[in-house]
Amino acid sequence: MRGVSAREALDGALTAFTAAGVETPRLDAEILLAHALGVDRTRLHIERDLRVEGPAVRAFQDAVRRRAAAREPVAYITGVRGFRRLELAVDRRALIPRPETELLVEVAQGLPPGGHGSGGPPTGSGLPVGARVLDVGTGSGAVALALKDERPDLAVTGSDMSAQALALARENGERTALEVAWLQADLLDGVADEHDAVVCNPPYVADGERASLAPEILRHEPPGALFAGPDGLAVISRLCAQLAVRPSVCFVALEVGAGQAPSVTELLRGAGFSAVRAARDLAGVERVVVGERPGI
Repeated sequence: MRGVSAREALDGALTAFTAAGVETPRLDAEILLAHALGVDRTRLHIERDLRVEGPAVRAFQDAVRRRAAAREPVAYITGVRGFRRLELAVDRRALIPRPETELLVEVAQGLPPGGHGSGGPPTGSGLPVGARVLDVGTGSGAVALALKDERPDLAVTGSDMSAQALALARENGERTALEVAWLQADLLDGVADEHDAVVCNPPYVADGERASLAPEILRHEPPGALFAGPDGLAVISRLCAQLAVRPSVCFVALEVGAGQAPSVTELLRGAGFSAVRAARDLAGVERVVVGERPGI
């Protein structure tokens, strides 16, 4: 198969992606070409004589076809996604970690070093064991692993009802060499009442919003991690009801959809969290609702 210059390859992909309605055609073309060549994106710009030859030709052609014709997300094609300071493996077993979900990690970083009922033996790093945090619906493990990476004093567990998603999270745990425990559970059902804090990026898309989703999401990402009933609050409502009878959980942070923060605020207040606030993402959307009550 005849090789071409990197510029020619990018131009061809850019034309295909633009025609297909891809939102970020140039960025996607550069990421996929760099991946096919096994180089950093900057080399595409500084090495004018860079060529696409040999196996890279077929690899890039296949990636362009998957992105343009099937509208497969770039992260599923490359198999990796950056999240905070980590590079994680991603595939169709779980949602692709989003930048706005990093806000869950940011708000949880404010947890104190010692949680309610904690104060166990020092970790291997010499740090005391801090609050015990459960990442409910961990998916790829992104939030749990990033939190452990940035707050190694915390005792972090990631749970998911999907065995496939949990297998991916475990793979990422091995990939990052971070000590996070993994647990299969449907929200808090069957989970020991031993956690001080809960963070969660639950399904929150209303069933009626399916048609408004991009084909990258609707065709490829797991629907069970997206949709949550007529108003998008079915899963969050059930989780709040479980939290109401778990007074040991004194901190909760929930990612929510645009416009859902007021309703989720009331749900958390009804569950016994007296101090409730909403944190905005970089787009100004009230993206994470945080609830606290005495004890941590």
